[in-house]
Amino acid sequence: MNIPSPRSRKRARIEIIPLIDVIFFLLATFMMVSLSMVKNVGIKVNLPAASTSAPQERNDRTTISVARDGNLFFNSEPLSLEQLPDRLQQLKSAQPDPKVFINGDEKAFFGAAVEVLDDLRKAGITKVAIDTKLKQ
Repeated sequence: MNIPSPRSRKRARIEIIPLIDVIFFLLATFMMVSLSMVKNVGIKVNLPAASTSAPQERNDRTTISVARDGNLFFNSEPLSLEQLPDRLQQLKSAQPDPKVFINGDEKAFFGAAVEVLDDLRKAGITKVAIDTKLKQ
């Protein structure tokens, strides 16, 4: 009588490499989706295009928007040019090194943007960026 030995039987194996591939694919997918879910604070404006436009980190940022008609918005909240210096001083006292993004409609008055930059400089805020879209 021939009795098969336990070593001669092949056992089922769980292949781990395809499982790791699937996990890395899901991880990459979730990372890409979470990056695209960044909420832009501000009003809807038609940004000017620039060939050197690069994505910036958008965590704990403040956005000052200049509308086409020259009106200002501080994180979606309407604001007059006279109120801006006080608001910037409050921001500077609340955050030691705030990040401020200026976005404005491409047809907005340039003078309003210069006033905003001047007030930022007077408030001592040095981390300033101008939002643009990539030139196509």
